[in-house]
Amino acid sequence: MLSRLPAAGSRALTLLVGGTNGKGSCAAYLAAMLAAGGYRVGRYTSPHLLRYHERVVIDGACIDDAGLLAAFAEVERARGEVPLTYFEYGTLAALSAFAQAGCTAWVLEVGLGGRLDAVNAVTPAGALVASVALDHMDWLGPDRESIGREKAGIFRPDRPAICGDPAPPASLLAQADAIAARLWCLGREYHVRPEADGRWAYESPGGRLAGLPPPPLAGQVQYGNAASAMALLEACLGFARLAELAPALGGARLAARGQRVRQAAVEWWLDVAHNPAAAAALADTLAATPVPGRRLCVFGGLETKDVHGVLAALSPQVDEWLFVPADSPRALTTARLCAALGDVGGGLASAWPSVAEACAAAAERARAGDRVLVAGSFHVAGPAMAWLGLSSEA
Repeated sequence: MLSRLPAAGSRALTLLVGGTNGKGSCAAYLAAMLAAGGYRVGRYTSPHLLRYHERVVIDGACIDDAGLLAAFAEVERARGEVPLTYFEYGTLAALSAFAQAGCTAWVLEVGLGGRLDAVNAVTPAGALVASVALDHMDWLGPDRESIGREKAGIFRPDRPAICGDPAPPASLLAQADAIAARLWCLGREYHVRPEADGRWAYESPGGRLAGLPPPPLAGQVQYGNAASAMALLEACLGFARLAELAPALGGARLAARGQRVRQAAVEWWLDVAHNPAAAAALADTLAATPVPGRRLCVFGGLETKDVHGVLAALSPQVDEWLFVPADSPRALTTARLCAALGDVGGGLASAWPSVAEACAAAAERARAGDRVLVAGSFHVAGPAMAWLGLSSEA
């Protein structure tokens, strides 16, 4: 199928980004640095928040209707009688769009897992696994070892393989070793070294870059994500080239990942955290940036997620919950969300028929100094962004 589409990937710098959490952030850092280096960057991510176009970004802008329709038409011509899933069709359309636009760097986020993901049909110059945590266990396996093995499927023999998980599963290490991938691990081959005032240094086999500003995306975990993106570029392009590109990290933007906006002296915080590991990282970030007032949370989730684990992680940072059904056929009911909250210790909660109505209620209840957190799913953060009048191009 790939051979029937416009072939520019072999001439472009192609990078795969996988992992349970953090892959969107890593992709944003890579795109920002490559754009500063003169590359025409195509970035493919999923899912979307407000519009499908967000999945296909060229030179920092979402693809327009004409470009997207042209890419779909190209896939339709090329596939013949071959049946494709929704994600396979979209992935091929993104690759076609990047080829047609003459992108010289392709940053491709893996949708689910790695080994069997449609994105893995592309042969990359290097690959990055940002983290390995428990999610999609019905597809990837019951534990981190099973999941790590699937994630490591994006690594290639004798090519850079970056692991941003500070405690990688043995299965990931074994897979990289079995295929002789050039594996670098956070805390082993490359390091984050804290400096004063939030600044930091990146250290690697190639050298040290000191005095780096804090990553523009919120949370302590973003230091590791930024360093992992830097490690992939260093491994593919060399340390000298990385030193030229690293200052552009500050230009990375990503909607609904620790995104803060102010509305009438109330802080709104949007984050797509939807599994326990992501929720725990979000809770740590919220704890590090306290507010003087009350902490409300508009929350919804999907049936396939560990909602008990997510609620347990976030509960210390929430005074009042406003539960909603996520904008998805797989949404958990508000009754099940209330029951899950009771299972993990309870708290003040109310149920609302939609994200928009819950956001309106939160805005009415909140006072100056309060925080309204929106979390639990892309299918909650997106509708909240629409209610707030925010663009998905953060």
